[in-house]
Amino acid sequence: MLRGKIALVAGATRGGGRGIAAELGAAGATVYVTGRTTRTRQSDYARPETIEETAELVTNLGGEGISVQVDHLQPAEVKALVERIRQEQGRLDILVNDIWGGENLFKWNKPVWDHDLDNGLKLLRLAIDTHLITAHHALPLMIENPGGLLVEVTDGTAEYNAGHYRLSPFYDLAKVAANRMAWAHAKDLEPHGATALSITPGWMRSEMMLEHFNVTEATWRDAARDQPHFVISESPRFVGRAIAALAADPNKARWNGQSLSSGGVAKDYGFTDIDGSRPDCWRYMREVMEPDKPADATGYR
Repeated sequence: MLRGKIALVAGATRGGGRGIAAELGAAGATVYVTGRTTRTRQSDYARPETIEETAELVTNLGGEGISVQVDHLQPAEVKALVERIRQEQGRLDILVNDIWGGENLFKWNKPVWDHDLDNGLKLLRLAIDTHLITAHHALPLMIENPGGLLVEVTDGTAEYNAGHYRLSPFYDLAKVAANRMAWAHAKDLEPHGATALSITPGWMRSEMMLEHFNVTEATWRDAARDQPHFVISESPRFVGRAIAALAADPNKARWNGQSLSSGGVAKDYGFTDIDGSRPDCWRYMREVMEPDKPADATGYR
């Protein structure tokens, strides 16, 4: 579906970014994958996953994966990345802003006066500044050809986040901001024939989440013994399939400025997760988790 298309997945070392890059590759795209962790240099996350692994996955699935070490807080590094894409490809069709890196910086249910201020402010820089820096440098290349797609990846739809407090003021602001950024970019991109939207996965089985529950992707259902609602979880590839479907849609402009979810997009385009199911996490959260009903994904995947 995406053969000949050039994509940049910013923040593709692990988790959703890796899943997105993988599915763009499976659809035939050339995918530049960025992050701070390589086989020779580790970020402050101190995780084993690397951007080279992600690029190899993209290639093995049928695309072309190109790994580039980039700290998206450094404008000069992002500028150099985009210049390289211009020189090597001459175009950019898909930009996915999945940069995060704040998982270890926030504390749940802590008011601003009890939260570490330096960590909170760093979290905001990682979640907001990086996305704006990347958009600033990459979008001029993307709008040179009509039909481009910018995706801001976040946690929670605009509707959900508007009515729910997201763990701490810093995390809350970070996740609301990505939805608003996509809406604002949509206004600027529309005259250029490009589309901007935001998307949220559901309860995603990232490497860190699987490690937390001491399970693997193959054995993830065992985690439901400790956390029953994990039955609604989804693989990182699910949100990747959503973005691949959106990128391939010649009528993608109908989504311009909207806040979407992987489960909602799956209903519209008809794809499934890697296990053949179609988890609808955000509806499950509203209808099962919040009313404190027993965990049961029947009818939700």
